[in-house]
Amino acid sequence: MSDVVEKTLTALPSLLSLDSQTVATKLSSTSKLGALIRGITELRSKHEEEKLIQRELASLKDQVSSPHTSMRQMKEAMVRAIYCEMLGYEASFSYIHAIKLAQQGSILDKRVGYLAVCLFLKENHELLLLLVNTVLKDLQSTNLIEVCMALTVVSQMFPKDMIPAILPLVEEKLNHSKEIIRRKAVLALYKFYVMAPNQVQHIHNKFRKALCDKDPGVMFASLHIYLQMIKDNPEGYKDLTGSFVTILKQVVSGKLPMDFNYHTVPAPWLQIQLLRILSILGKNDKHSSEIMYEVLDESLKRAEINHNITYAILYECVKCIYTIYPNSDLHEKAAKCIGNFVISSKINLKYLGLKALTFVIQQDPKLALQHQMTIIECLDHPDILIKRETLELLFRITNAQNVTVIVEKMLEFLHQSKDDYTTIDLVGKVAEIAEKYAPENKWFIETMNTVFSLGGDMIQADIPNSFLKLLSEGFDNEEENKKLRLFAVDSYVSLLEGETRKLPQRFLQVIAWVLGEYSHLRTDLDPAKVMTLLSKLLDIRQISSETKTWVLMAMTKLCSGEASISKAQSVCEDYRSSSDTVLRQRAHELQLLSQDPALRGQLLPLHRGSETLEVDFSLSFLDAFVSEALAAGAAPYKPPHQRHEELAQEKALSLEPYELSLPINMSSYSVSGRQSPTLMSGSSGLSGDSTELSAKGSSATLKLEGVKRVWGKEGYLSKEDPVEEVAQVETLSPLSSPNQPPGAGRTLSNAAAPSETPEPQQEKLQLASSLFVGLSLQTSVCLMGQPEPTAQRFRRKAKTPNSSSSALPERVSVAPVPTSSVDNMLSHDPLEATSMLPEVTHETILPPNTEVNALLIDTANSSPSPSNGVEIPFETSENEIAKTPKHECPVRSLPPDLLGLPHTKITSLCSSQTLDVSACHVEKDDSVSLLIFTSNLSDSDMENIHFSFSTEQLQVSLSSERPLHEILKHSNAVCEYSLTVHAPAIHFQMVGTLSYESSSQSREMEFSYKLPLSSFIRPLVISTEQYGTHWLDFSNDTKQNLALVSEGQDPLTDTLNILKRKLGLHVVEVIGLEGIAACRLAQDQPCLLHCRVNAGTLAVWLRSPVPKLPDCLLYHCQRVLEET
Repeated sequence: MSDVVEKTLTALPSLLSLDSQTVATKLSSTSKLGALIRGITELRSKHEEEKLIQRELASLKDQVSSPHTSMRQMKEAMVRAIYCEMLGYEASFSYIHAIKLAQQGSILDKRVGYLAVCLFLKENHELLLLLVNTVLKDLQSTNLIEVCMALTVVSQMFPKDMIPAILPLVEEKLNHSKEIIRRKAVLALYKFYVMAPNQVQHIHNKFRKALCDKDPGVMFASLHIYLQMIKDNPEGYKDLTGSFVTILKQVVSGKLPMDFNYHTVPAPWLQIQLLRILSILGKNDKHSSEIMYEVLDESLKRAEINHNITYAILYECVKCIYTIYPNSDLHEKAAKCIGNFVISSKINLKYLGLKALTFVIQQDPKLALQHQMTIIECLDHPDILIKRETLELLFRITNAQNVTVIVEKMLEFLHQSKDDYTTIDLVGKVAEIAEKYAPENKWFIETMNTVFSLGGDMIQADIPNSFLKLLSEGFDNEEENKKLRLFAVDSYVSLLEGETRKLPQRFLQVIAWVLGEYSHLRTDLDPAKVMTLLSKLLDIRQISSETKTWVLMAMTKLCSGEASISKAQSVCEDYRSSSDTVLRQRAHELQLLSQDPALRGQLLPLHRGSETLEVDFSLSFLDAFVSEALAAGAAPYKPPHQRHEELAQEKALSLEPYELSLPINMSSYSVSGRQSPTLMSGSSGLSGDSTELSAKGSSATLKLEGVKRVWGKEGYLSKEDPVEEVAQVETLSPLSSPNQPPGAGRTLSNAAAPSETPEPQQEKLQLASSLFVGLSLQTSVCLMGQPEPTAQRFRRKAKTPNSSSSALPERVSVAPVPTSSVDNMLSHDPLEATSMLPEVTHETILPPNTEVNALLIDTANSSPSPSNGVEIPFETSENEIAKTPKHECPVRSLPPDLLGLPHTKITSLCSSQTLDVSACHVEKDDSVSLLIFTSNLSDSDMENIHFSFSTEQLQVSLSSERPLHEILKHSNAVCEYSLTVHAPAIHFQMVGTLSYESSSQSREMEFSYKLPLSSFIRPLVISTEQYGTHWLDFSNDTKQNLALVSEGQDPLTDTLNILKRKLGLHVVEVIGLEGIAACRLAQDQPCLLHCRVNAGTLAVWLRSPVPKLPDCLLYHCQRVLEET
């Protein structure tokens, strides 16, 4: 790699030189660029620089606009313009000339033109359209340099709409004889995959060919694509695990050319990329992980050179080892590596060790106990990044026993921090653990007050919203609800009686809402007093209009009594004529409601927090108004993203997958092409890594490693004072290790801290005992996102995926399911398994596999058990039947009235010693029914049974036919819920909570259930004429080229029949090379499909009135055809 850098530096003078005849000619001392650089270096102020650059830009503008400027002069002017842009001054007049320079002239002229275009323009710049034809021409050139330049531009910046026009040419370059062309083509395809994954789905097999390329550079470039694809769909590339391991073995063994070495380390960036890929493939997969153990061990052994790049490889090795299926030997070696990092005296290595420890703490909590004293030292480290990463580590090990100490340390850091990013990040963490592990009401309210005060207006909006939601929804105990709200009222009244000018706007909004809602709970508090305190907020000069709106709403709820009404009227006089329309409206509402107590009682009733509000997400009450407006000639509503998309399209060339044609029998109409209003993402990633390092912060401090400290705060340091940081090797204290005798390990070794006195050392030991309480080497540990052994104080009534907990812990068996993307969910279609079975009339459409996951919260020592996979009805293969839980569950079956409908297998969600919960879903004509089977395995009856669900995309309603309130001992019960789609998605994740009472004790269990969009798809039987009418009315669409299935003489008919059989589409009509189909969601949400055979592919165009539905359905169509 060093040779490549040297060659690049050698070639730079030829690029900037005026005389292109000599390659190694240095920058001419008489050139205008040289004069510009010398002039800038001699300046003494920013103002002088601006004057010089403005004169230079004016000169450049005249030069490039002159018709007598030669190509050599134009090239030199572009280089000067690049230099001005690098200094931060706009030279937009030169953009069009850079494109012209790339379109004509010699190779060197085109090179400078392409370079200027890459530095000047962005991907969405409108001038890039003028470069498309030039790139197309250069890609077809026989000159390798021109092809390389074109591929470089494509891989760095290219309009998304132009990808279909250039993709075939780039695809051809994968077979080029020169390795540099193949490598740049792979990088261009990687750029295409990042911008539009659906555009390159059909060439995945060619990616595999690039992975096996004989040139290591081409293979390395292909890893970028594979890393992204494996993140999206790990299960689809498990078969390549052995190939990646083989490549890593060859790299570690030094079998690559020496050109790939960096400081004698063989291809370090290639090793890092491979380790990241292996960590994803080996997660929760024992078979794949066993293939990796040997090469990971070898990587740890060989990465022993003391250099920063080897530390990076070791860090990735540690992350990979703790991500894949565990191996005790590798864990021991990785833990030793982390320990060497953590105790290092070098700041960079210490930071790396803390970051690695933060990552692995959830899998191996005993590492935190081994290094607890080092972690305590890091809390007082002078480097701010070390402190921040240490707090991130403490955040990961927070539990109900150490939450007060950890929150105290975080708040201390917030008081000292001046970085906005750190403040926003830490206040969010404090709010999260405070709500989750609050020991008492007073502590929780005071902590949140501090969070609002320190976070200021930079605080994320979801923090105050979550806090107000917690107060509004309440908990299981009404007495606790009242105590918490009363303490909040008392706290905020005290705050308003003091100085309020320095309180942030968001905090004032929270105070106003709480006092408006719950000040009536305090009987000795006069509403007039609260009205007076709130009105004082309106007099603050810095208060925003939004906060004034919150205050006026709070006053509207409190205006009872003559004094309150009088105060309300005076406020109304001030704001009835406000220029702010919202404030004016709130003032009129305050005036009207203060004079009509009966109306105020109906609109703003007290004690309404426990009522369930029914929300009409479809806004059906506006249907009549919308119909009248449309009939009067009003334009249909378009979402903002669709409007922006159409505006962008008007300025761009229209490159459709096939020429614009109309559906069958619709040639008399004219349809304007529209792009898809949404960009579908088929995967969702949730990272567990800690907050990334700020580059600005890391460069703001001096590196004083190895420098002797002579001066301190008190003056000159004596010789006996400590002069530099000493690496500390600590022994476990009896506070953390139950295996040590009572007298062992109470102090650190003298060599570790030679200058410390017993008192500070004892304080650190006490702090360690407070921070690491609850962690043990022998018991299960409660970490963020895992079951908590102690009950959570605040238990919301409306459950969310991150909420805890049951009132009474019980030992349970959790049914874990390996994580996978939606691609894996659809990778094995059940229709293929049943294609050879006799026809069953009631199973015309069978759903894809459904993934089920269960999580029980607030339980200790949970033992995992295999989960049941969802199978097709009547599938009897023993190899596909998953293991059942350890205890026997009663036999369950569908209700008689649902037996004739397509359904999934009854699958276990979660189970315990006393209860087992299973589920399946049944496909009806108008909806999907979720059946939950509950088995009481105990000797006592279960009462007050209640299921609650949390999902954003589905509407869940209880079927009145099968309510569930009580289950007798040793019996089964079934509860039916109706599911309808509110917002289309590729798959739907439902998080549910079961609460019940048994033996006079309350218990709760949490589980999750996943089902695909294809379960909701139904055929839409319409005529061709109706199809044409609907096609013109629908505004949301998307287009894509899909693979064409050739099973018989008519590929189009065969392909549509497959979509009909597997997705339930209704084929309306097929004529020649075109066909149309229609489908709907279960609640009459239609989607139309128009397809056409074009150049051996199927060009598909989908339209629907429902946003995102075309993209989601296109994804399922693509997966079905690929698997076929």
